Amino acid sequence: MTAEQIPEAVRRPRTAAPPGTGRTTSAHTTPTRTGAGHSTHLPRTSMTARRRRAFYLFTSPWIIGFALLTVGPMAYALWLSFTTFDGISPRWRYVGLGNYRELLSDPVTWDSLGRAGVFALTSVPLSIVAGLALAVLVNRPIKARGLFRTLLYLPAVVPPVGAGLIFKQLFNRDSGAANGVLHVFGIDALAWLDDPYARYVILMAVLWGAGNVMIISLAGLQDVPRELHEAARIDGASAWRTFRSITVPLLSPVLLFQAVTGMIASVQTIMPLLIAPISTPAGVTGIPQTNYMYMMHVFAQYFAMGRYGYASALLWVLFVLILVVTGIVFRATSGVVFYNVDPEAKK
Repeated sequence: MTAEQIPEAVRRPRTAAPPGTGRTTSAHTTPTRTGAGHSTHLPRTSMTARRRRAFYLFTSPWIIGFALLTVGPMAYALWLSFTTFDGISPRWRYVGLGNYRELLSDPVTWDSLGRAGVFALTSVPLSIVAGLALAVLVNRPIKARGLFRTLLYLPAVVPPVGAGLIFKQLFNRDSGAANGVLHVFGIDALAWLDDPYARYVILMAVLWGAGNVMIISLAGLQDVPRELHEAARIDGASAWRTFRSITVPLLSPVLLFQAVTGMIASVQTIMPLLIAPISTPAGVTGIPQTNYMYMMHVFAQYFAMGRYGYASALLWVLFVLILVVTGIVFRATSGVVFYNVDPEAKK
């Protein structure tokens, strides 16, 4: 029999079977199928669709909450900013950019914005430095370290309303503990909640809650490789030089995060209202002039004067300013912030 007369199935090369099977299989054998002709492997497109559905299923609570509780109110406030709506009366009208023109020409708005900016430039660096100092202290191998961490962090979990009431009682002119301490040293009682001392009470309230910054800085400190500190110690570097040349650069992303979030929180603070001598909506003017910041102005327009449209315009201007300032901060610090992984790298 010649080679041309041998059937093709016989001339097809065969591959060795797995050990123990005792048979060979053809190299061109079709994939094994189960059931009614379906492959055991799902198509790649099917797996991608399933993963996409799983992603949206698990993130749907956040997406729904973000749409209903953030995007919805912001869109409603944007619409209100073009009207004279007061929250109660059905008599309102569309004024276009009238509210925005008014706030740009209002000196009270600019004064309150300036006070908020000064407060942010003062409180944010102080809180970052205080939190970092506390983190360095509790990161050392000392006894009862966990207890100290807990005690220092406890003020950060106190709600803002509770913290405001505590400081209002501590610095009360007649029965406050602060004036009690001054009386022991023969110093006359001070009106802490009035000008010009009210600003210092606010700063003390901010530093009192520095435990939140401490926890974040502590997490960053524990992420710094010990090998770098040991190498610096071998080279004869002092503790301060090691902290300045190794620890701080490696903590720069954490410090940037704290600076941005602290700035956003400080310009939106309501602490002056909570510790004001008169903290009712009708008594917004009872806030000391030095503490009448931007959000106090917004609160006054909303609840004391009933100008929902104008107050909404104030909030949207603040939102745009925060976006602009945040972008400037990121651009200005792009060359001094050290990342272990390039944040611009594509995955």
